[in-house]
Amino acid sequence: MSSGPRYLDRLDQLLGKPSPTGPLAVDLFAGCGGLSLGFEAQGFQTIGYEIDADCCITYSSGLAGNAHQVRLSPESSLPPAPVLIGGPPCQPFSVGGDQKGRQDSRDGLPTFVTAVRKLRPLIFLFENVRGVLYRNKSYFSQFIDELRELGYAVDVRLMNAVNYGVPQNRERVIAVGHSGGFRFPAPEKFRVTAGEALGSLASSTPEGSRFLTASMDEYVARYERASNCINPRDLELRKPARTLTCRNLAGATGDMQRLRLPDGRRRRLVLREAARLQSFPDWFTFAGGETSQFNQVGNAVPPLFAYALAGSVRAYLNLPPPFAESNATTDYWGSQAPLPIGE
Repeated sequence: MSSGPRYLDRLDQLLGKPSPTGPLAVDLFAGCGGLSLGFEAQGFQTIGYEIDADCCITYSSGLAGNAHQVRLSPESSLPPAPVLIGGPPCQPFSVGGDQKGRQDSRDGLPTFVTAVRKLRPLIFLFENVRGVLYRNKSYFSQFIDELRELGYAVDVRLMNAVNYGVPQNRERVIAVGHSGGFRFPAPEKFRVTAGEALGSLASSTPEGSRFLTASMDEYVARYERASNCINPRDLELRKPARTLTCRNLAGATGDMQRLRLPDGRRRRLVLREAARLQSFPDWFTFAGGETSQFNQVGNAVPPLFAYALAGSVRAYLNLPPPFAESNATTDYWGSQAPLPIGE
């Protein structure tokens, strides 16, 4: 296992506190800014709209753009922009949110459709959980049809962030509306493991470490037996992590994200470890209490994944490459390359 600097250097090179001067991207349901960070790193200016106060503080302090705290609705006023992005709340479509779809008051799809109708952006992109393709598939299809009726070609693809430098298996649905000719980013050659992302943190006890007690270990064992878990849920450092969610970061469940130390003790992930697995650079900080911070990380679009998507949007708009990309000369991996795809 490498010590982590190569991965962190790459995050800093591609996502390092950008000062964007390009077209404006309006980010709806922006959360803490993971999607916007990737877009800013590709040269786009951003403005975020988000209801959670801690998310807005995180966004405004970590990004060049600012987040406005507002409960978005179809009546919300938005500035004109050539690019519209966002992550409508996933709870109406996730298993944890009971998949109530249009019956869920948190459903943000109508707001997004109205925003497209009002702004008429050159291109729009949004992210959501894979659950939109299952129990609520008919509702989601109606939503896509509404967007197409506005004159856009809308491409929908199930994508895994692990294919874009994120050390985590995280499948998400990406929908892009355009006028023709948009191309999704090509997968990268290598996958980054959890061990390469965490480095020395994985074998240490950082400040704030919380260890599982003997009774918690027994509860986890019962949980894994009852759920027919073939592989223990401890983080496997030689592979990308499983999906990070609010529930397995901040919730006290048998499914929690946890590490087993060399001495046999198990501890929960600390915030910085979770943030690295989501591809947030170490300089990026989160506002609020511990639960709020974990929720921000768990809900975020991984910035490296956002960076790849934003690169395709930039190419579609025929914009020049960002400074970091056009000046990147460092081979981060060298002979210690991460896992080839398929291993």
